[in-house]
Parts: sequence; structure tokens; C-alpha cells
Amino acid sequence: MDKLKIGIILGSTRPGRNGQAVADWVLARAKERADADYELIDLLDHPLPHLDETVPASRGAYAGEHTKAWAAKIKEFDGYIFVTPEYNHSTSGVLKNAIDYLYAEWNNKAAAFVSYGSLGGARAIEHLRAISSELQLAHVRQQLSFSLFTDFEGFTVFKPSAAHENAATVLFTQLESWAGALRSVRG
Repeated sequence: MDKLKIGIILGSTRPGRNGQAVADWVLARAKERADADYELIDLLDHPLPHLDETVPASRGAYAGEHTKAWAAKIKEFDGYIFVTPEYNHSTSGVLKNAIDYLYAEWNNKAAAFVSYGSLGGARAIEHLRAISSELQLAHVRQQLSFSLFTDFEGFTVFKPSAAHENAATVLFTQLESWAGALRSVRG
């Protein structure tokens, strides 16, 4: 059986974003894993206008070339790690928009969440859990939450505490387990 393929989706396109450093940290630890290949998917590389498809995503009748390209990219993976900021007690608009473009490409795959914000981004993850359930994405229990107060120097330089290392290992293990199991569901 082929190695699992996991996409790490960087869910912020904001200038000066902290998410790049967080996603790079996640990717560096993921590259140490033997049972899956991890790839960074930066939403800056997939510019999607505000949802402009006339047919609901659940029908799979994508019209826009940008939607077709996004669908082809997301379809490649067995699971995802969403790296999200917390904006106004939720995830970023650009990440929600990118998620909403598709449906079947997310189904019966696994998801994990990494967040950052003043309260570690926990509220953004809670919203993403509800969204993932609707998309038939099986989300794992372990999450990583980075505080702007304790994991960033001056709110901009990412310096996570060592305590996150063990949590990251658990997150990867849970995600790979579920992603592998769901391959049989997708047939």
C-alpha cells in the first residue's frame, strides 16, 4: 500500500501572518514521520475568489478553473492538518472560503487542527470541528494550540514551548491512524 499523503493547509493569507512560522514548524516535525508524506498547501498559492460557483459543492459540478485546480489538489490527500489563526472567535475567512468550495474531495478523510491566537486559537478549532463533521472529515482529538502570549516573542516571532513536541507526536499518530483506516471506507 502507498504511503499516506497528508496536506498541511496554511489557512491565512494575511500580510505579516504568523501562520507561516507555525506551518513550517508543523511540517518540520511531520517530515520526521515514516508512515506518511506531508506537503504544505499555502492558500496564497491557491487564490480563490469569494465563493463564485453557482452549483452547490455537494453536486461536484465545478465550473471555474480555479475550483477545478483546487479540487484536484485536495483530492490527492488522505488527510489534512489545518493551520488556522483565530479571528473574531473563529477561523479565517480565507480558510472557510477554501473549504466551502469543495465537498466530495474532503469526504471520508481525516483532519487535525493546529491553531494560534490570544487564547491559542481554540475557538477557531471548535468551528472547524463542526465544519469538518458536515464534510464527513473525521477529526482527531489531539490538537495543537499556540498562544500569542507564551509561544511568540513580541507576538510575532514564533518560539513554541517544548511541551508542544509531545502533543505534536500524538496528533500525527492519531491523524495517520485515522487516515489509513479511512482509505478502506473510500475504497
